[in-house]
Amino acid sequence: MPRIRIGTRSSKLALWQAHWVVAELQQLGYQTELVHIATQGDVSSQSLSQIGGQGLFTKEIQRALLDERVDVAVHSLKDLPTLPVEGLILAAVPMRESTRDCLISRGGQDFESLPANSKIGTGSSRRAAQLLAWRNDVEILDIRGNVDSRLRKLDEGQFDAIVLAAAGMKRLELYDRVTQELPQDRVLPAVGQGALGLECRVSDETVRAALERLSDPSTYAAVTAERQLLASLLAGCLAPVAALGTVESGQLTLAAKVLAPDGSQSLSGVLTGPLTDAQVLGEQLANQLRDQGAEALIRLARG
Repeated sequence: MPRIRIGTRSSKLALWQAHWVVAELQQLGYQTELVHIATQGDVSSQSLSQIGGQGLFTKEIQRALLDERVDVAVHSLKDLPTLPVEGLILAAVPMRESTRDCLISRGGQDFESLPANSKIGTGSSRRAAQLLAWRNDVEILDIRGNVDSRLRKLDEGQFDAIVLAAAGMKRLELYDRVTQELPQDRVLPAVGQGALGLECRVSDETVRAALERLSDPSTYAAVTAERQLLASLLAGCLAPVAALGTVESGQLTLAAKVLAPDGSQSLSGVLTGPLTDAQVLGEQLANQLRDQGAEALIRLARG
């Protein structure tokens, strides 16, 4: 059997994810090879809002797939645009890690205990809008870089607290730095948060079959609903749109929010249906939010 070449970014978190996929495939008897690929998001230090978020961390790896330089792309699913690329398929989504966001504060305070005018670092408009909706007396500042560099900026005093994905902190064994997991009734996650997306060529039936053995049907259905909602809203990954699919007793529940960038307005909705209707559920909830005025809030986010 030919060696499966796995394309990945070179950050610590991306490598953790890629090595996890390598170990799982090797356990199934496949030979593997890691191929490191630099993406635009890795080489630019500009704010995501300045350089545009669509495909920043994925396009180069997808190009390598299409050029047959690699056979598998390992993505943080929240970075993967919802617009499909001809010739490629999201073949598998393994079981998800935590979907929560977490606060790391220098003084050990939780979010509600932080002093007024505290400086909170996040590169996400979704997080910023929900934090401001919760407390409008804090200052949200943009932060870029990998997890280590963000923690260093916090420790240097550039921020009073930062917000990161709990999944990344757990995977990097940094969870002891977490001050608070933010409640999801206040801060709903990004579409695909905590999940990996394993992409390959549509025509590569051998690799597709290998990856499908790593997929978790419940997680796949949940993220399918989330991604369909985002695609239907034409929101892109920089708009303040949050969504979470959860599965219980064979039923999929999709919750979502669309917010004004300053947190002053928030629209929300919840729908439940069978796993097999994941795409339909995402489309229906997007329509409900659109009827409430979601498109106007998304336009605000685009400036």
